[in-house]
Amino acid sequence: MPQSGDLLRLADAVLFPGFAGRTPPDWLRRRLGEGLAGVALFSRNIADPGQLAGLTAALRAENPLVLVGTDEESGEVTRLEVADGSSRPGAYALGVVDDEALTEAVARDLGADLARAGITIDFAPSADVNANPDNPVIGLRAFGSEPELVARHTRAFVRGLQAAGVAACAKHFPGHGDTSVDSHHGVPVVAGDGVEDALLPFREAIKEGVRTVMTGHLLVPSYDAELPATLSPKLLTGLLREELGFDGVIVTDGIEMAAVSGAYGIGGAAARAIAAGADAICVGGERADEATAVEIRDAIAAAVAGGLLPEERLADAARRVRELATWAAASSGGSAAAGTGSRDGGPGSGGSRDGVPGPGDGLGLVAARRAVQVTRRSAAPVLPLSGPASVVELAPEMNLAIDKGTPWGVGEPLSRLLPGTTVARLTAAEATGAALERLLGAAIGRPLVVVVRDAHRYAWQGEALRHLLSARPDAVVVEMGLPARADLGAAHVSTYGSARVCGQAAAEVLTGRL
Repeated sequence: MPQSGDLLRLADAVLFPGFAGRTPPDWLRRRLGEGLAGVALFSRNIADPGQLAGLTAALRAENPLVLVGTDEESGEVTRLEVADGSSRPGAYALGVVDDEALTEAVARDLGADLARAGITIDFAPSADVNANPDNPVIGLRAFGSEPELVARHTRAFVRGLQAAGVAACAKHFPGHGDTSVDSHHGVPVVAGDGVEDALLPFREAIKEGVRTVMTGHLLVPSYDAELPATLSPKLLTGLLREELGFDGVIVTDGIEMAAVSGAYGIGGAAARAIAAGADAICVGGERADEATAVEIRDAIAAAVAGGLLPEERLADAARRVRELATWAAASSGGSAAAGTGSRDGGPGSGGSRDGVPGPGDGLGLVAARRAVQVTRRSAAPVLPLSGPASVVELAPEMNLAIDKGTPWGVGEPLSRLLPGTTVARLTAAEATGAALERLLGAAIGRPLVVVVRDAHRYAWQGEALRHLLSARPDAVVVEMGLPARADLGAAHVSTYGSARVCGQAAAEVLTGRL
C-alpha cells in the first residue's frame, strides 16, 4: 500500500543505514536532504582521518543535523585505525589496569579524534560483564568479568567521550557477557541468575548521563520468554525506560543480524523494534545499499498504517533522535562541522614518528604498557630475549565485530626492536604437525616466541602450543586474548588485547625495554 510522504519522512527520521564506499552515494545524499536521521560508518568507509573528515562534511552538507555513528571501541574493534591497528588498547586492558582516571583520559582522547573527524555518536563502550570466558563475541571488548569494575569503567568511558562532545552508547543492553552464542548468527539466551549483575553497568551509565543505549539481540526469559530484547516492550519500555529511568535514545544493534531478522525479516524486525521502544534503527555492515534502506523505511511506514506500530510511538522516537542531533551539533564546538581532520600523526598518536610509537609516545601506549602482566616459570633467564627470535603466531578466525583486515601480533614490532627476527603466522588449517616441525627446525639456536589469541577457546591452538612447548620448554608464550592460564612456557606474557599498542608493549617486555 503506498504511504504518505509525511509518514515515509517520519520513518526515515529513525534510520541509520550503512553504505558502501568512501564518498556518499547519490541515494544517500538525496535521503539525507529529505530528513534521513543519520548513517552508520564501517571500516569500508574509512581510509584516514582526512578522508573521514571530508566524508562527514559531505554528509553534513546535505543535512546539518545528521548523526554520524561508528563502532570505535578501540582495541580489537576499531574503525578509525583499521588499516594499522588501534593506538589504544581495548576495554579489558583498561579494566586490568583499573585506573578510572586513565580510562576517562583514553576515552576523552578518543572522543577528540572522533569529533575532529565529524563523528557524533560512538557505539561504545561495551557495558557487558564478560561472565562467560568462552563468550564468542564479547571477551576483550568488556572491561572485565566483575560487575562493579565494569560499572566504574563504563562510567569513566562515558564521561570521557561525552566531555569531547561525542555521544557515548552503552551496549549491548541488557548485557551480552554471560552468553555463549554470537547474535550475528543466532539468539543468545541470558540466564536469569545473571541478569541483575549484567544490568549494573547500564544503571551506572544512565546515572552518568549516557546519551544512547544500544540493544542486544538477546533472549532474557526472566523478563520475556518469547522476544529478544531488541523486540521486547517488556525490556525496552518496561525495564530500560520505566524501571531504569533512561530518557535518551535507544538504538538497535545491527537490525540485519539473524537473531532478530531471521524470524521477521529486516523490515519487520525494524518496525517491531520501534514498537517495543527503540528510537533508532542501525543497519550494520552486512546490508549496505539503497534497497535495504528503502525496505526498512517502507516496512516501518506500513506497520503504522497496519496498526502494528502506533504513529505516536514513531513520532516520539523521531523526537528523541532529533534532540540527540541538536545536542551533538551544539556539543561539537564546531570541530565536526569544520571537518578539520586529526592532529598530525593520526589518531591517538601523541606525536609518534612515522607511525612507530617511541618511548612515552601516546596515551594509548602508556595504557597498554600498564596492562601487560608477566609470569616467569623458569629459573633460566629467558627474558629479555638474547637475540633475534623466531616468532610463531597462531591466528584464529575472529567474530564479525572485528575487521579481518586489522593487523595484530608481536612479530612485527619485535622485528623492529630485534632485527633478524623471523615471523610465521598459522591458521587452524595450516598448524599441522609437519608445519610446526619445520618451524621448530628453523628456530634451533634462537629464542622461540609463540603468540596466541584466546587459546582456551580453540582446541587447535592448544594442540599447537603443546607440540611446540614439548620440544621447546624454554619458549615464551604471549597471550593477546583472554589468558585462561598463565602457566604456559618458560615465561608467559598477557597483553589483554591485540591492538597495535598491545603488540608494541609486549615487544618491549620481550626485549627488556619495559
